Amino acid sequence: MDNIGELLGTHGYWLVALGCLLEGETVLALAGLAAHDGHLRLDAVIAIAAVAGFAGDQLFFWIGRTCEAPLRRRFPGLFKHAPRLERLTARWHAWVIVLVRFAYGLRIAGPILLGTTRLPAARFALFNAIGALIWAPLVALAGWFLGAAIENWIGRLQRAEAWLLIAAAFVILPWLLHRSRSRRNAAATSTDERQDA
Repeated sequence: MDNIGELLGTHGYWLVALGCLLEGETVLALAGLAAHDGHLRLDAVIAIAAVAGFAGDQLFFWIGRTCEAPLRRRFPGLFKHAPRLERLTARWHAWVIVLVRFAYGLRIAGPILLGTTRLPAARFALFNAIGALIWAPLVALAGWFLGAAIENWIGRLQRAEAWLLIAAAFVILPWLLHRSRSRRNAAATSTDERQDA
């Protein structure tokens, strides 16, 4: 277990950066859990996640902006939602940019599709930064509190374990004593029968 802690302490921040650049939620929640266990610092995890999450979405936005034609040919199913997204961004661009980060399955596709709209790049960058600053602490803290909940649950289980052992002792011990007496009585009866014969 100490080796895992050393591994996380040495390479954990790079893994958080890479994970949040590409996808994010799972890696970030696990990093929050590792921070709760003392392997990583929570403030560093949040800062790295926010920067990497922002950078990843910027990268995907620019891929959408510069490679729209080849992407449309390669992934036509993805672009069937483009007209609806265009209407949504025209009306609620700030909310769409912030919330696409939280939409499961759209973590990469969302910014790419947004890059194909008429949304100004500076506006995307601003609300992408706001979204990253909301997302990083929320997900990391979810992992942190998951660690606290697990620790609490294990503590309760350990206390319950002690009571279960005591209860088991009160049930099993009399049963063992009764069984032992029955065997002795059966052995004594069998010996008496042999002597009588």
